Amino acid sequence: MSTNRPIRVLVAKVGLDGHDRGAKVIATALRDAGMEVIYTGLRQTPEMVVNAALQEDVDAIGISILSGAHMTVFPKLIGLLHKKGLTDVLVTGGGIIPEADMKRLQEMGVGKLFAPGSPMQEIVAYIQQWVNENRSF
Repeated sequence: MSTNRPIRVLVAKVGLDGHDRGAKVIATALRDAGMEVIYTGLRQTPEMVVNAALQEDVDAIGISILSGAHMTVFPKLIGLLHKKGLTDVLVTGGGIIPEADMKRLQEMGVGKLFAPGSPMQEIVAYIQQWVNENRSF
């Protein structure tokens, strides 16, 4: 890896969805892969996530979403990030997101989205590759 510090990833649960087991599993897998993980906990707003990303100088934001609000949450996050000048931060995530919605979100600037059961190594490799290609630090 060409970085001189660990990749920093913010893992968040946005909205009223109270199921965080998946987010915690992902956070642990990323930590085990040598990344620095900031887990914001439950019931975050997009504004809270973007402010935390700014304060923590993260390379990537991973959103776990099971509530069906993905077509609201992800575009709002992208808009807020751009407003704050954070155009080189990966926004990725996973949960219950239909394939057609995944494609539409990716067209809006969201990175690859992962369905439940995706191999952890695939998620880790995707974040590592994206950061190495798109971030300079």
